[in-house]
Amino acid sequence: MRSPRHVLTSQHVGTTVSAAPSRGLTVALACAEGDWPHADWPEPDDPYVTRAVPMAPPYRGLRASGADVVVLRCADPSDSFPQLLKTMGTMGAPVIVVTPRRDTGTVVEAFRGGAGYLVEGDYCACMLSSAVMAATVGHTYLSPVACAALRDAAQRMPDGGETAERLRSLLSPRERQIMELFSTGLGAQEIGLRLRLSEKTVRNNLSNIYAKLDVRGGTEAVLRWLGATPTVRV
Repeated sequence: MRSPRHVLTSQHVGTTVSAAPSRGLTVALACAEGDWPHADWPEPDDPYVTRAVPMAPPYRGLRASGADVVVLRCADPSDSFPQLLKTMGTMGAPVIVVTPRRDTGTVVEAFRGGAGYLVEGDYCACMLSSAVMAATVGHTYLSPVACAALRDAAQRMPDGGETAERLRSLLSPRERQIMELFSTGLGAQEIGLRLRLSEKTVRNNLSNIYAKLDVRGGTEAVLRWLGATPTVRV
């Protein structure tokens, strides 16, 4: 299992915030030949991604590719994701899963493995670029359907709903509003635009949320917000 990183764009208390890379990002597209659905991605004016390198199974050359992020496009992450991680070995690049699978078990398995998760038909090319950028600074990005699946899994846990409400009661109305958006994969800047707040204000609120929920990073915060018990470690 990959350990999620905890230096995020706007969150972890007492941690130096990672700056966005000064150069464009290189993405390795781990998928079967001809199976990538976004032929024009990245576009020439993409603000984050400069280059996408196709990498067909068994992903030879992946570790030497210099990719900042690996995007795994597959039919079944339960099989493909572990295989990819084995190939990556000590390669530190984060992974984003793109798949038609939307069942709760598959989403949870990938999320606990540290991967972002985009369900096909539930995201656009702009969201993909944002997910790639977020991954480089430790943010685990979920499309709305994946977020709903994770919430469903948490609520099925023993006392999951009760635990979620108890944790939510620790937050102010504004902090709950911010966490609702954060759990769908939005970063501080995007949340600020939606709520008409400055990015600094959102960051300060997220720092307070982390302290109140007693978590080390965004992955834990999302799990707890969606109803996981406080003892769950991702």
